[in-house]
Order: sequence, then structure tokens, then C-alpha cells
Amino acid sequence: MPAKGKYFFNENDDCRISDPLYEKYRYTSQQHPLLLLLLFIAIIFWTTLIIIFFVIDEARSHLAFIAAVCTALVVFAVMYLLLCMESLFWRWLTLFGLMIWICFLIVGYVSVFEKESDYQLWEQVPFFLFIIFTVYTMLPFGMRGAVIISVLSALSHIIGLSIVVSMTSQESKESIVFQLLANAVIFLCGNLMGAFHKRQMQVASWDLYRYTLKCIQVRMKLKIEKRQQENLLLSILPAHISMEMKLAIIERLKETNDNRQMHDNNFHSLYVKRHQNVSILYADIVGFTRLASDCSPKELVVMLNELFGKFDQIAKENECMRIKILGDCYYCVSGLPVSLPVHARNCVKMGLDMCEAIKQVREATGVDINMRVGIHSGNVLCGVIGLRKWQYDVWSHDVSLANRMESAGVPGRVHITEATLNHLGKAYEVEEGNGHLRDPYLESMNIKTYLVVDPRSKQCISNNHLPKTRVNDGLKMRASVRMTRYLESWGAARPFAHLNHRESASSDSSSCQGRRRKEIPLCSTGRQRTSDRNSSQKGRIEEDIYDEMMSTIEGLSSTNPWCGKSDDFCGFSLIFAEPGLEKEYRTIPIFKLKSYFACASFVFICIFLIQMFIMPKTAKLGISFGVVAAIIVLILFVCFAENCLKCCSEQWPFLRRLCAVSEKVETMPLLRLPLAVITIGALLIIAIFNLPFGNGTQSCIEETYYAYCCILGFIACSVFLQMSFELKVLLLSIAVTVYLIIFNTVPQRDLNFYGNSTRLFITEPRITTNLYLVLFYMTLILLAKQIDYYCRLDCLWKNKFKKEHEQFETMENVNRLLLENVLPAHVAAYFIGEKRNEDWYHQSYDCVCVMFASVPDFKVFYTECDVNKEGLECLRLLNEIIADFDELLLKPKFSGVEKIKTIGSTYMAAAGLSVTPGQENNQDKDRQHAHIGIMVEYGIALMSKLDGINRHSFNNFRLRIGINHGPVIAGVIGARKPQYDIWGNTVNVASRMESTGELGKIQVTEETSRILQELGYSCECRGLINVKGKGELRTYFVCTETAKFQGMGLN
Repeated sequence: MPAKGKYFFNENDDCRISDPLYEKYRYTSQQHPLLLLLLFIAIIFWTTLIIIFFVIDEARSHLAFIAAVCTALVVFAVMYLLLCMESLFWRWLTLFGLMIWICFLIVGYVSVFEKESDYQLWEQVPFFLFIIFTVYTMLPFGMRGAVIISVLSALSHIIGLSIVVSMTSQESKESIVFQLLANAVIFLCGNLMGAFHKRQMQVASWDLYRYTLKCIQVRMKLKIEKRQQENLLLSILPAHISMEMKLAIIERLKETNDNRQMHDNNFHSLYVKRHQNVSILYADIVGFTRLASDCSPKELVVMLNELFGKFDQIAKENECMRIKILGDCYYCVSGLPVSLPVHARNCVKMGLDMCEAIKQVREATGVDINMRVGIHSGNVLCGVIGLRKWQYDVWSHDVSLANRMESAGVPGRVHITEATLNHLGKAYEVEEGNGHLRDPYLESMNIKTYLVVDPRSKQCISNNHLPKTRVNDGLKMRASVRMTRYLESWGAARPFAHLNHRESASSDSSSCQGRRRKEIPLCSTGRQRTSDRNSSQKGRIEEDIYDEMMSTIEGLSSTNPWCGKSDDFCGFSLIFAEPGLEKEYRTIPIFKLKSYFACASFVFICIFLIQMFIMPKTAKLGISFGVVAAIIVLILFVCFAENCLKCCSEQWPFLRRLCAVSEKVETMPLLRLPLAVITIGALLIIAIFNLPFGNGTQSCIEETYYAYCCILGFIACSVFLQMSFELKVLLLSIAVTVYLIIFNTVPQRDLNFYGNSTRLFITEPRITTNLYLVLFYMTLILLAKQIDYYCRLDCLWKNKFKKEHEQFETMENVNRLLLENVLPAHVAAYFIGEKRNEDWYHQSYDCVCVMFASVPDFKVFYTECDVNKEGLECLRLLNEIIADFDELLLKPKFSGVEKIKTIGSTYMAAAGLSVTPGQENNQDKDRQHAHIGIMVEYGIALMSKLDGINRHSFNNFRLRIGINHGPVIAGVIGARKPQYDIWGNTVNVASRMESTGELGKIQVTEETSRILQELGYSCECRGLINVKGKGELRTYFVCTETAKFQGMGLN
């Protein structure tokens, strides 16, 4: 599985890409809605005050205050409309924040200093507390700016009132000092709780932004992976069959992840379909074998890739589908997957273009090569068989006939059957082909053949643009060098280049280059495009991420917790539409929970200090605070026991259990909820608990500061940011209801204490108390709603990120399986992963064991009739044979054996390709040649597997196996359908060992038999046999019990 986090840019990249983007995101997701919320609350509050102004006649003398309130109301209403209508005002956000703060301060100062005498220190304390708290929580300031503004607000109130009160009041200095200290404690509590709130929201905002960005990055990567997967799958298989196989792979991955067994079907899945009226083209490069023997590994790979890349381009232009590359043989079909009425014309045109392309190479380089093309029209079965190394292929008697037409053809000409000629009409002139004279099969089947006359051959126009001097200069080089340098100028796309780019435009660009012939010097042409593409690739991804993030920001601005219009949430309650996600959100760990309890404890200390400064020192006061202090200390001890008692917990079992409970406070809802309810409840109760209910004669200042303590209790509830919104609403609603009842039913105090003093021009203090309690209640409820929205959004994005990350991992695993179905694992790593490589892959090996294993009897078994669905059921059996052979490769014993491909009913494999080249000679002889013995064991296992298939299918198929070892060249060729292959004399001889072998036996060369005998195998000399292209070779049969059993017992 891929390592987590490897798909994301690092943190520095995040910041570099998204500093302005984060500001925009924070504005849209947090600052803008909070500012609108504050303006809404302020407008409602100012409107309420104006209504009360008109209701109470005594307030008409406070025109300055009413003017200030009306002005603030107009300013706030204008700002609210501007922010609602135009999002561009986010650049002026700080200015708006300052204006709001100044308006609040002006209203506060006017209400305090409007009258000329009788100032009180407790005046407008809750209003300035509201200013301080909202500066931190709702105004768009940074932490430093919020601290400066809030401290200035608090100091201006304390210093201003202390000066005027000391000059005008007749109270004792002790009373003034205690009230100033109480006010300072209230403002300190407001500052610290506001700062804590702001810090938590900043962290949450950055965390949410980071996860949103990661989610978008994964989404972008997922799109790229999907595109790469589609390109990769289409590079192996046509679209009409690829989706079915892709779903099968994903289902297999799911079964593997779920540790389930594969379904025990009687047959493996068969992905083969029948198509009628198609034309099949086989083409072979004459003289290429001699040329390849002089090539270095890179030259061979480059040469094949450029040649077949050119042929792929010609195939695309002529609506043909390349099927497979076999050495230097190329075959394709026209009329797949969509039937084409001009399929024969397409194949003939392609064959003529291929011959012309090779002619240009021959004229430009002086290398003696030519093209032999054979075409036949008929019906085919096309698809994929086996479980590994999928290659799209075609089967039918018509395919075999097309192959015969190529081998019986004439170099430089297109050889067609009469069936193809009938489809051509009079599109081309033809002449007698006389194929029956060159191939006994054509003669026995009475196949009449023709050679197509190329219309270009009649045009006596010289196309030789290259000066002879340049060709003569090139002739001084080796033929392979001349070929490689000339073919590189065609600019064919490299294998899998399309996987690493945003768009697979390489084939299109190469096709444009290939359509026009131009003068090309026989010199090396370097490639500079790769680095340029790689450098622009990341930039394009960043642009995509930026665009996607901007659309996400726009989506956030269009949805908010108050409208309830979202596919993810249900109405105003913001409950997740997905029940499982709602449950996950309710039980999610709260890693900052302990800091919430610490803040609540600080609020408790502040309430205690306020009541100690202002209230009479009674036993009831001491006992009540002592009980609550004990409860809070106990809760803090439970929360922080893990941190404090870790060193002692090993000696005391009780402490160990307490530490275990402490660890679960943040993660267990059934533990943290009761602790939070007890803490908040204790603070809300202790804030009002000591308020006297009897007819006292003491100063009414107590009642005022009890109201302030109640407001601090509200703030203590609000610092539990990630606690359940419903729980906070319940606790605050109960508290505000009880407070309002208490303050409005407690016996009326001595109003003479207030003298001529008014609060917000209201002579009745209880109205102001009610106003402030409701103001803080509504503000904290709405703020809690917004915070709940953030928390839910955070949970939603993390859940989406998790799901998309899993999808991405699944997609990458599918890509890996697909690529490893085309390439060996060590070669696949060359093209995918973090260190993707776009250079040619080529490798030479000194000692590779190559095996060809065929089922010759299958050609006799294969028939096309209605009973077997025109050969489809015969292929189903071949699919079972190949699939069972593939399953043997899953055994650890054969992990070093690599399937190369299947050719009809012939299975090709190699061992020794996973060894790092050059290290073979560093090993001892036994280890150096161990893979040869493993290949023989694999051949024996294939015989045994085929024997089991014979018993179940009532057939008597026998394997004919040929094995050889020696140096090979391995490489990947083809950009549109990349294919891993091996070449060399070793491969050719191994193929001849199979074709000249005997049924039920493993034939090897003399050199291979010598090594096998050293490994403990016995070999029987067959004698000298004639091998095409090699003369007479002495060969051996490997003596095995299985081989003898198949050779003798199945007769």
C-alpha cells in the first residue's frame, strides 16, 4: 500500500501556493459570516434600545446617547448590506472591523460620560466586556491586533471611570479599589477567554483549510490517476473490453482486502467476442534480424520503438487497430471494435504506407531492409485470455491465413487474398500474386492471391530530399547507428509517456511530425521536451488545485449554517444526512478538551475573586465556593492525572486506573459529557448561588456584580468549543431562564444607591440586567451555532479526505496491477511511483533462461462451427489452460519466472530477468544457474497442470517445450500499446527448440543440458537436428518422471 501523505505537497508548498488563498478562505468560511452575525446582533440590540427609548418618556433627556445609537445603527446597517451584496469588500475587512469597534466604544463612552456627575465604577462593564469578547471572537483582527484593541478598551474603561469617580464620588477609597479590581478581573477574564477562543478558532480554521486543500489535492490526484488508469488500460486493451476487466480487478482487490476467497467458478472469466467482416494485416521487416544482431540494447529498443511507433501512427490514420508485436512482426485489424465497410481498403492503404515508410528508411540510411505484408479478410475472435500479462489478440482460421499470406509474400509488396480483393472493388490495381508457389498451405487450400500495385510507384517524381553527400557520410557509421539516428528524427512517443502528463497529446504531436517528410541529418537528436513537460506539470496541477479551491470557497460562501441548503446537512439542525457520519461526529475525540476544563477553572477563580471583592464575607460564600472548588479540582485531577502521575502509576494500581480513565477523557463521550455538564453547571450555579433573597438593607451593588458573574458563567460555557451544540443550548437556556426569574423576582433593593445614575439612559437597573443577559445569551448561542458548523465542516472534509484517499489508494493499486500485467514488477517501478522515468527502458542480461511451451494439438482441436459458437468454446478451454499456467506463477517457488506473452497456443516465459545486470558473475555457479533449474521445474509443473485439465475435459493435449539460456536484450516498445519483450539469439534458439521438439518432452540445447546435469537433472541426447538459420545442433531431452509419463502414458 502506498505510504500516507506521499500524494500531497509539503507544508512549505502549501504556504507558498496558498497564502492569499488561505486569507480568502478564512474570510469566506469564518470572518465574513461572523462579521455579519455581529452586525446582525448589534442591529437588533440598537433597535431594541431605540424601541425602549420611545417607550420610556424619561429617556428624552439623553439625546446624545440616542443620536450615537442611531448613527451606529445606520453605519452597521450599511455595512451589513455591503457585505451581503459585494464579496469584494473582503479587502476592506480590517477597516470595517475598526469602524465597528469605534462605534461600540463611542456608544459606550457616551452612555458613561453623558451625565456630568454621579459616575459609578460598575457602569457599562458588561457592554465593554461584550466589546472585548467580540473583538476576539467575531471581528476580523489578528491575535496581536485583537489583544491591543481589547486591552485598550478595558484600560480606557478602568482608567477613565477611576479618574472621574475619584473626583466626583463620595465612596470610600477601599470600595473604589475593590470595584476597580473586580472590573479588572472581569476584563482580564474576557480577554483571556476571548484570546483562547480566537486561538482555537485560528487553529481550527487552518486545520480545516489544510484538510480542504489536501482533499482537493487528492481529488486532483485521483482525477490524474483515473486518467492514467484509463490511458494505461486503453494502452493494453480496446475500450469495449477494458471496462469489464477493470471492474473485475477492482472486485478482486476488494476481495483481497476483505480476506475473502475468490469465487469457485467452473471456468475463469473469458473476455473474448466475435467480430465479422474484418481485415487482418500481418507485416514483417525483412532483413531486420541481421540488422538487430549488430545493435546495442538501447539502439535495438529505440529502433523498434520508432519503427512500430511510426506503424502505430499509420494504423491510426487508416483506422486500423494494432493487435500485437512479435519480434519484428507487426499485425493489426481494421473493423474493430466498430465494423467498417472500408476495412479492406484501410488495411491495404496501411500496408502500402508501411512499405513506403521502410523504403524511405532504406533510401535515407542505405540499410538493406524491406517490408513484407500479407492481408486477408474474414471473421475473428478477439479479446484477452489468461490472468497475467494481458495482451489483446485475435484468433480464427482467417487470422492464420493472413499470417500465411505474409510469410508467402514478396518484400516491398502487399500480398492479398481473393476475399480481400472482393472487398476492395476497383479501389486498387492488382496483379497475380502466385502465393501457392511459395507456401504449400495456400496451394493445398487452393487460395488465390494477388499483389497490390501502389499508385505511387507510377509517379515518376523524385522524393530524395537528402543530399547524397549526407548519405555517404552516414555510410561511414554502422548500419544500426544510421538507422537509430534517422528513426529518432520521427519523434515517436516513448512508452508510458502519456501516463505522466495531464493530456496524452504526445501521439497527436508525433503524428503531426510524421505526416511531413523533411530533410533530416544523420546526427544525434537530443530530447529536451521531457524536463520542460515535467516542470510545467506541477504548475498545471497547482493551477487546478487553485481553481478547485476557489470553487470550494465560492461554495462555502453560498452555504451557511442558517440557510440549511446543503446535500451534506439536514436543515437548520446541521445534522449530517449520512447517519454513520453523524455518529462519527458525536463520538469524535476532542483533543483540546483538557484546556476547556482549565479555562473553566480560571473563570471559576475570576468569579470567586469578584465575589470576594464585592460581596460580604459570609460562611455561606466560603462553603459554597469550597464545595465547587473541590468538584473542579477533582475534575481537573481526572483530566490531568495522566500527565501528572505517570511516573507514580506503576507503583500504585489505583493511580494506574486513574491514568487509564484520564486517557479516555478526550475520546469517550460518556465520560467527557458528564464532566463538562458538572463543570458548567457548577459555574452557572455558583455565579448566582450567594445572591441574598431576603429584605436586606445592604448596598445593591451586589446584584449588579452577580449579574456580571452570571455573564462570566455564560462565557465559561462557550469555551467548550467542540462540545455538543444542543447541550450548550440546553444549559444556557436553563441558566438564562433561571437568572431572569431570579433577578426579576428578588425583592427590590434600595434604588437610592444608584442616585441619578442610569444605565443606557434606563433608570430601572433590572431592565438593563435583562438586556445584557439576553444579549450575551443570544450572542453565545449564535456563536456556538457557527462553531458547530465549523466543527461539522471539519469532520465532513476529513471524512471526504479519508474516502478519497482510500479511493486513490485503490486506484493506484489498480494502476499497479494493470502495469504489472504489462511489465515485470521491476520494470513497472521504472515507469511509475515517485521516481517516474520517461527514458527508454532497455537492459542486457548475460544469462536468462527462455522457455516456449506450446499445445500443438490445439490447432487440430480448434474448429469453427455452430456447436462451439464459431470457435468461442474452443478458446474458453485455451483460456483455462493459460489461466492455470498463470496461476502457477503465484507460487513462491516460481516467483522468479516471468511470463512474456502468449502466441496463439504457445506460452513464452523467462527466468533471470529480475537479477540486477552485472551481478550474475558475482554469484557462485549453483546460484548463478539456479533459475535454469527453476524454469525446468516450471515446465514440468505445466505438464502436470495440463494433465489435470485433460482429465477434467476428456482431452489428450500434450505440451511441447523448448528451453535455452544465454544473453538477451529486454526492453519496452510501443507508446500507444507498450509491450515488454526480449530479443536475441537465445530467444530464437529457444523458439526453435520448441518447434522442433516432441510432444510431452522438454528439448534443450547442449549448453543448457550441461548446466542441468550439474544441477542434478539427467538429460538424454537426441542427436543432431536441423534448426532453421542455425544449421545442425545437438539437442537433449530432459528426463523427468512427468515428462516420461506424458510422453508414454497418454498415447
